[in-house]
Amino acid sequence: LPWRFCGGNNLRTFCRLTHASFTTALSCCQDPVIITAEQSFHGRTLATVTATAQPKYHKGFTYGGEMVRGFRYTPYNDVDALKRLVEEINETPEEDAKAGRKRGLAAIMLEPLQGEGGIRPGTLEFFATARKLCDENGALLICDEVQVGMGRSGTLWGHQQLNIEPDVFTSAKALGGGVPIGAMMARGAAADVFGPGDHASTYGGNPLACAAGLAVAEYFSEHDVLSNVQERGQQLSAGLEKIATRYPSVLGEVRGWGLLKGVVIKEDAGCTAAELVGDAMKEGLLLVAAGPSVVRFVPPLIVNNEEIDEALVRFEKAIEKRVASTSSSP
Repeated sequence: LPWRFCGGNNLRTFCRLTHASFTTALSCCQDPVIITAEQSFHGRTLATVTATAQPKYHKGFTYGGEMVRGFRYTPYNDVDALKRLVEEINETPEEDAKAGRKRGLAAIMLEPLQGEGGIRPGTLEFFATARKLCDENGALLICDEVQVGMGRSGTLWGHQQLNIEPDVFTSAKALGGGVPIGAMMARGAAADVFGPGDHASTYGGNPLACAAGLAVAEYFSEHDVLSNVQERGQQLSAGLEKIATRYPSVLGEVRGWGLLKGVVIKEDAGCTAAELVGDAMKEGLLLVAAGPSVVRFVPPLIVNNEEIDEALVRFEKAIEKRVASTSSSP
């Protein structure tokens, strides 16, 4: 089925797709439930903070100890846990059933690769299972492509790495090349959920953001960006793995797709990911932590061979100094 562009604005569009999921599910049940994954990150609106299954982001947003109702969480990449949760959701509690209510699965929302969750790629089996469960239950499979989409994975969209097709997916960040813009794409019945006036944004569709999005799309069309992402991603992985073998007490697994890579900091390394990011900054290298124990590399999609080599040199220098300072401490 063809994809339909359902609007663009400078807000995180998960607020829209969440609304779409609930609206679609209301046709079959009064109590629709959306499943998201533990350690996910989906945004900063009240609904998307709720969808973000990390308690640290919920602090200060609860009402009577609760977040927005209708969300349940499952371990990422755990097929059996996902199946069990869907079975549980489809069993309406006795009190609700007596009141004539019905609970059911509205959607499963997943990141093809968890960014804030530690640069953890989804598995083929997990996403195939999610697709099957959605099909069997008349629910939507929704992919959050805000971080991994627009070529960062080495394919245009992260879900293409997983051989599945979602019903809805979102895009932002690289969509505007730094200019704030977000979009939601939907296909099939999901594309017909919104009617005129159902959703609006003060800055939605503004000329500046849309011009930036168009310029990015044109650049992707006229330049072989994806090949560069794939080649530089392989170069970055190979370089990080070599550094990890030289500092096995500090660095562990190197993982990720394309130009979204993470390297695990071992528990007994004597430092956190955030501290190592600070060390790298002193060497003139900008990185970002992905949780307490993973250092995240997200270079520009147009980064060149020499710049990757220079980044690896600076990262190793930061580790070398950290190890030296730790060993010299009393």
